[in-house]
Amino acid sequence: MSATPPGPSTTDVHDADAAAVAAQLGRRPRGLRRVAHRCPCGLPDVVETSPRLEDGTPFPTLYYATCPRLTSRIGRLEAEGLMREQTERLGTDPDLAARYAAAHAAYLADRDAIDPLGTEVSAGGMPGRVKCLHVHVAHTLARGAGVNPIGDETLARLDHWWHAGPCVAPADDTPAHDPTG
Repeated sequence: MSATPPGPSTTDVHDADAAAVAAQLGRRPRGLRRVAHRCPCGLPDVVETSPRLEDGTPFPTLYYATCPRLTSRIGRLEAEGLMREQTERLGTDPDLAARYAAAHAAYLADRDAIDPLGTEVSAGGMPGRVKCLHVHVAHTLARGAGVNPIGDETLARLDHWWHAGPCVAPADDTPAHDPTG
């Protein structure tokens, strides 16, 4: 259904990006480390968060989807039962289960490279079930296709959330999106 938007792009967090993410979330972002993916409109749509919040509280969700249009579309797929279907397939498709376990290991490796939490808990129900499609789509957008099969599959079912233009008004100093890299 969807053409995948441009691949991962990790950038430092500029003030304009932090402001855009705050507008997208309707609150100040917690543990914001960097923009992990930009929407084709140029705004962040996935951020990387610190494994620990400023007060030291563990925060295992490393990649966080911020665009309200993206998250709304993902929420619709959750409401339609996609997580249940994917979880059932994990029990009957050994290849999918193995690739999902590899996604879990990759997620932990990414997070632990920043700050090991001392736990095998990653996010989104990995590796035994599918609990949150937002996590999986964010992982796919941040790391690229082929890393998280559930994220890849879910992203392919989404329409072009960016076609209506920016989900929030960008600040004047938002970094321009470079579709080549």
